[in-house]
Amino acid sequence: MKYGLVTSLARPGGNATGAINFSPVVTAKRLELLRELLPAGGTIAVLINPTDPNNEAVLREVQEAARAIGQLIHVVNAGSERDFDPAFADITQHQAAALFVIADPFYTSRRARLVALAAQNAIPASYAFRDFPLAGGLMSYGADLLDVHRQAGVYTGRILQGAKPADLPVLQPAKFNLVINRKTADSLGLEIPSRILALADEVIE
Repeated sequence: MKYGLVTSLARPGGNATGAINFSPVVTAKRLELLRELLPAGGTIAVLINPTDPNNEAVLREVQEAARAIGQLIHVVNAGSERDFDPAFADITQHQAAALFVIADPFYTSRRARLVALAAQNAIPASYAFRDFPLAGGLMSYGADLLDVHRQAGVYTGRILQGAKPADLPVLQPAKFNLVINRKTADSLGLEIPSRILALADEVIE
């Protein structure tokens, strides 16, 4: 499992449990939504942090999701802020039609820079969390972090009341949010399909 903290989600088997904010289902759905925004064809660049211990498993998820829908992807690594400019130069050189940014705490902490570079290079980009479209990114689809934190709080209460972490399955996300920044879409010359707008939990005007 991620970082080796538990034996499995269903049976943590130690002193660690909780709620996670990632899921292979989310990865596949996010890739499908991004592809639906784009004209037919084109490669989607995938930005991944090579310093993340879980990057190989995450990349496999993206590759499997891409194969399932026949989508070409181009993997680009960026593990520090100084890697961002070369990464976007690589994305531009490969004429990627869009960018899929892997969920990563480092990327979230540098969201303003990533969003600015996507705008500067006129690349439609998909992110995992709402913080990105709030900062001007095109779209996000991922776990509702408030709900994840609520689930973690419930488990904290149960453990304080005597429950053993080993007996509490790791909770996977139950609620997901699709957020669209229409202003960013307009600046990119993208028309958001009505189906996606209908699915959106939030449209930023």
